[in-house]
Amino acid sequence: MSIKVGIVGASGFTGAELMRLILAHPDFELSVATSGSEEGRTVASVVPSFTGRSQLRFSSHDDPALFDCEALFLAVPHTASLALTPKFISRGISVFDLSADYRLKDPKVYEEWYASSHSSPELLATAVFGLPEIFRSEILDAQAQHAQGKAVLVACAGCYPTASSLAAYPALAAGIAQGPVVISAISGVSGAGKAATQRTHFCFANENLEAYNVGRHRHTPEIEQILGLAGGVIFSPHLAPLNRGLLSTVHLPLTAAGADKSLEAIHESYCDFYRKAPFVKVLDKGGLPRTASVTGSNCAHIGLALLETTKTLVVVAAIDNLCKGASGQALQCANIIFGLAEESGLSADALYV
Repeated sequence: MSIKVGIVGASGFTGAELMRLILAHPDFELSVATSGSEEGRTVASVVPSFTGRSQLRFSSHDDPALFDCEALFLAVPHTASLALTPKFISRGISVFDLSADYRLKDPKVYEEWYASSHSSPELLATAVFGLPEIFRSEILDAQAQHAQGKAVLVACAGCYPTASSLAAYPALAAGIAQGPVVISAISGVSGAGKAATQRTHFCFANENLEAYNVGRHRHTPEIEQILGLAGGVIFSPHLAPLNRGLLSTVHLPLTAAGADKSLEAIHESYCDFYRKAPFVKVLDKGGLPRTASVTGSNCAHIGLALLETTKTLVVVAAIDNLCKGASGQALQCANIIFGLAEESGLSADALYV
């Protein structure tokens, strides 16, 4: 039998990406798709690529049909999930939240960076962080709870933290590198959401590359939490005139133990770390990733370089910000929680052009 799922906030970029993936999923049935702006319209009239694939209409965010679902994906703005998640969890519905509302374990840190009080801090202790390559054991524990009939909350990692952490974590965990970690990352315009702003409007984004929110981007504490480096991350995000794609270049100072290692040895340690991760591909020695090589896929490509003069490891990671950075990652987590094949409904093949 198919598993009935719903998407709250389905008409945005990440919501539409979720619909694309779930409509092709062999086990999940998309039964509800809500939208505050497109209520009543057919999904295909808003997203023409779904023509002939779905007769579903967007419904309101308070559609009672949401409570008939076994799982809900929340593709809503930050702070909006706070009003939604507790009532779904209390009704026994597992939630896969794509917002930041349950990612940060310390509510004071959340309040500092998001300028909003956290209304359900009790759920922070039970929320599982949705980055399977690093937090697999915690997600498997949640899978066991779900199998016992309990609703689980998965707070899916953000796009910048996903690419940056996949790049940095193996070296830090192995004691090869240490903080402070310097991250320079570039994202496509879809990462800013569907509503155009003065920064993302075509006339301003086209033929332009710029840094923004340097030293104060909200993903900073999330990266620090994942890497265990409170105050040890220097994060500079950039916007590029791309529809989708994210490239993160991470500079990691080597430890005394790491300084004695060759690039070949470090490369092999990365290969070992991700050997059982179906969506992370460590490129051959000397290879560096391109965003075009992962577009439309749930893959992360990783390349390494070693700066001998400064004893610095440089790791570059490329992901599709809408897929592995958001919707694909949420579906990957849902597959694990429901005991399905992790790759189910997710392509490892990117668009060639």
